[in-house]
Amino acid sequence: MSDTEYGVFLPNAAGGWMISTTAPYPPADYDYNRQVALLGEEIGLDFVMAMAKWRGFGGTTDHWGETIESVTMMAGIAEATSRVKIWATIHANMQNPAFAAKVFTTLQQISHGRAGMNIVNGAYADEFQQMGIWDADMSHDARYRMTEEWTQLVLRLWSEDSVTHHGEFFTLEDCQSRPHPVTRPEIISAGRSESGRAFQAAYADGAFLGSESLEDMAELSRDVHERAAARGRTVRTYSMLTIVLADSDAAAEARAERFAAGLDREALANMRRSWGWDAQRALSWAEGATGKEAFQTPYVTGSPETIVERVLTVVERAELDGLMLIFPDYLEDMRAFGDAVLPALRAQDARVSA
Repeated sequence: MSDTEYGVFLPNAAGGWMISTTAPYPPADYDYNRQVALLGEEIGLDFVMAMAKWRGFGGTTDHWGETIESVTMMAGIAEATSRVKIWATIHANMQNPAFAAKVFTTLQQISHGRAGMNIVNGAYADEFQQMGIWDADMSHDARYRMTEEWTQLVLRLWSEDSVTHHGEFFTLEDCQSRPHPVTRPEIISAGRSESGRAFQAAYADGAFLGSESLEDMAELSRDVHERAAARGRTVRTYSMLTIVLADSDAAAEARAERFAAGLDREALANMRRSWGWDAQRALSWAEGATGKEAFQTPYVTGSPETIVERVLTVVERAELDGLMLIFPDYLEDMRAFGDAVLPALRAQDARVSA
């Protein structure tokens, strides 16, 4: 494995990571995601990851209106693959820690030790109001206290024969979860707040970060690394990046502009509203948003040579240990990335490590 890890964020929600009527529209379909994962393994990526999503954002595109469940999908992908790490997502506010411990022990067996648990704490009201499990009074800090207690219990269930616990959020009585995983699944966590970074430093093996600038990202990455080191731990830091690739810089930029022109403003407004924005504020913001908001993550455009340069710039300036990549047309773009970009990134890693 290279020093810098590159993986792919699977499109297990319809529309993938582009909110646009003029962008490719990957389906919420197991067979399609299996193809993407197999291609990721073939071209030499290090991991594949799938999110968990329970409600979409409507609009012209019905963005994420159809999704398939993360852990069960990744169990199939674990069986289909042999090398890439398999990172599936689970909601701490939705699943009991005893259930999570058992499910990921099973995934660890299926994958022969390649499983990772991406822990999310359920911050979007619409998803959970529909199920009757949304706690509107739970603060951001309380949500992380819940997630920490949940994670501690999962770790205990993976290593202890019996767990009894009476906590702030969970109660277990002589709870048993055997067999234990032979090797512990990796723990993945995304966040940038103070609470989120403290959690990452204490429990995560991989921390996903987001920021408005590469300089700010570097500060967050250093902070997580330093907090973890103070605990005698090591955490790798990652971020997300969309790759818009073409034969020339001009063609790639034209491609990005075409995607931007189809921005689905209604879906964009609904997404912001799900973040807790007032409905009118979200609608007003979406109406004035530029087409770049069609991209749900930072993105780079260019020819293969330019993409190599820009990806390396992101990794180096943001002081990251890896990137999780998104592609507008997964099957076509990933093949091109694997042929013309990834070998150059690996070669640069080799030169740096030499």
